Amino acid sequence: MSAANVALARRWFEEVWNQRRVETIDDLIAPESLCLSPGGELRGPAEFQARVYEPFTSAFPDLRVTVEGTVAERDEVVVRWTATGTHSGPGLGLPATGRAVFLRGMTWMQMAGGKLLAGWDCWNLRELIESLR
Repeated sequence: MSAANVALARRWFEEVWNQRRVETIDDLIAPESLCLSPGGELRGPAEFQARVYEPFTSAFPDLRVTVEGTVAERDEVVVRWTATGTHSGPGLGLPATGRAVFLRGMTWMQMAGGKLLAGWDCWNLRELIESLR
């Protein structure tokens, strides 16, 4: 089970963030999912797409996420990742600055039935916003 869950986690980062395959959000997030992120609590794929995905891909059209490592046990996978991009769009409520950004974070994911059921994101949103002001 762990190997399949690691593959699912890697698919999430590659297809959703790097390939911009919006349809993968609905494919992989369970309707009843819960994500706790620096931006607050998110429930289900539509809320993730509206509150996280669209603002970030709008603000950073060239955003690229690299999975640096994973640890898996039973139905959970922890992903250590980095992200780079250029703030060249209006997402996040700030005018584009043209600044390059680098983020480092971890996402703890729980899977059930081949879907993401829960997630906990750990990275510094406040620091990102302040660096763009």
